[in-house]
Amino acid sequence: MHEGFETDLRELSGRGRLRSLRERSGIDFTSNDYLGLAESEELRRAAADAVARGVPVGSGGSRLLRGNHPEHEALESEAAAYFGADTALYFGGGYVANFTIFSTLPQRGDLVVHDELIHASVHEGLRRGRADFVGVPHNNVDAFDAAIVRWRAAGGKGRPWLSVESLYSMDGDSPDLAELLAVAGRHEAIVVIDEAHATGVLGPQGRGLAAAFEGRDNVITLHTCGKALGTVGGFILAPRIIRDFLVNRARPFIFATAPSPLIAAITRVALELSRTSPERRDRLARLVQFAGSELRRRCNIEPSGSHILPVIIGTDRAAVALAASLQHRGFDVRAIRPPTVAEGTARLRIALTANVDEAIVAGLFEALAEDMRKAA
Repeated sequence: MHEGFETDLRELSGRGRLRSLRERSGIDFTSNDYLGLAESEELRRAAADAVARGVPVGSGGSRLLRGNHPEHEALESEAAAYFGADTALYFGGGYVANFTIFSTLPQRGDLVVHDELIHASVHEGLRRGRADFVGVPHNNVDAFDAAIVRWRAAGGKGRPWLSVESLYSMDGDSPDLAELLAVAGRHEAIVVIDEAHATGVLGPQGRGLAAAFEGRDNVITLHTCGKALGTVGGFILAPRIIRDFLVNRARPFIFATAPSPLIAAITRVALELSRTSPERRDRLARLVQFAGSELRRRCNIEPSGSHILPVIIGTDRAAVALAASLQHRGFDVRAIRPPTVAEGTARLRIALTANVDEAIVAGLFEALAEDMRKAA
C-alpha cells in the first residue's frame, strides 16, 4: 500500500535530502525570532492579561460565521494604522495569506510576473489561480518590464501583477522597490510585496522596506506575525476594495476557522512593542554589522548586509555535514537544500536574532571557519 511513498523517501535519503523533525537544541542561529519576542516576558504578560480579561483561545468558527471576534477587528485596525495601509485582513499564517492573494486576486487574462526566488506559497497560489504567470531573473527590475512588454506584444489584454519579496529569506538581499513601482506605474500593474522577513526589523518603526509605498491603490503587502513579531499569523494590507473582495471570494478565508482571538490579542501587543521599541532593532542592526565583519574576516565570505546570512556550500551532503558539525559544537545552524534553493547552491542559512550577542556570534564564525578549512 505504501511502496510508492517508501521509494520516494529512499530516493530523498540517497540524495541527502531526507527531512525529519527534531527538538530544538543549541544556540539559536536558525529561527526567525529576529527581535527576540517569541519567548519574551512582554508577550507572556500579554497572554496572561488577555486570558484574565476573558479573551477566548479558540474562535469557534469562520470569520463570516461566529468566529469574528473584537480582537481580530482591533488587530486589523491597529495593523493598518501601523503599516500605513487602508485596511488589513488577518490570517492564521503567512503561507495561507500569500496563497490567498495569488489564488484569488489575479483574474483570467491577467499576467503575474514574479521573481524566480519568490516563496513557495506564491507558486502554490499561482497554480490554483486563473492568471498566467512567468518568472524572471532574481532582482532584475528590467526583466519585469520586458516580460510585460512581451506579453502585451503577444496580445495580452488583462492586468499585469508584479510579485517580489522585500527581503529574500534564503539570500538576505532586496530588490529596488522604487524602480519596481516605476515599472508598475508605466504598465498600470499591481505590485504585491512580501515583507515577511522585513516586518518589525527594517524600515521606519519596523514597518518594512515597502513602508514608503503602503497605501497606494496599486500596492498590496504581506506582513507576517510569526517572525520578528514573535506570534503567528499574517496580514494582507491593501485598499478596502481588495479586502472586501477577499472576504467575499477568497476560499482560504471563507472556509477556514478564524485565527485564535488570544493570539490576535498578543499580536496587538507585539505590534506596539515593534512600534515603540527601537532599541531592539538598533541592537539587531549592530549585531548585523558585527556578524558581517566576522564572516568576511574569518571566512572570506561577503555578507548579505541583512540579518539573514547565507553561506553557500554547494553540494547537499557537504552542507548537511557542515551544519552537523556546528550543531555538535552547540550552534543551531541548519542546512538548506534543493528544492528550497537552486541545485548546486545548498547552504547554511544563518539567521541573526536578539537571542545572541557578539561573543556568541564571534564563536560561531570561528567554529565555521575552522570547519570549512577541515572540509576543504
